[in-house]
Amino acid sequence: MYLIGQLAKQCEVSSDTLRFYEKNGLLEPAARSESGYRLYSEENLSRVNFILRAKTIGLSLDEIRELLDIRLEASQHSCAEVKAITQAKLDEVDSKIAELARIRHALKKINDACCGHTDDNASHCSILEALGDKD
Repeated sequence: MYLIGQLAKQCEVSSDTLRFYEKNGLLEPAARSESGYRLYSEENLSRVNFILRAKTIGLSLDEIRELLDIRLEASQHSCAEVKAITQAKLDEVDSKIAELARIRHALKKINDACCGHTDDNASHCSILEALGDKD
């Protein structure tokens, strides 16, 4: 069994991070000591590592919670349910990438149109004009 500080050190996170996971229903201590300290098991260690890996691929706390629930009762769920969660996240990422590409294209277009001379004042700057009100 681990105390919260020991588990935090083992997982390379802060104790506050573990408390945050508890507060958000992602982690529950295995037990409490006689003096009330949180005690964590190897399963808790595995769970925190699962959470951390899921975060690195961009999953939200809600998505992680859903996957943890499925993991807890895996025999009651299908791989299709798990895949649906990751597919939805992949679709979201693809959408964000497309939006960033549109933003990049627009920024590049107005940036390339600007002469950028340091001697010219900005009263006729093409970037300011492009962002201003169209008449």
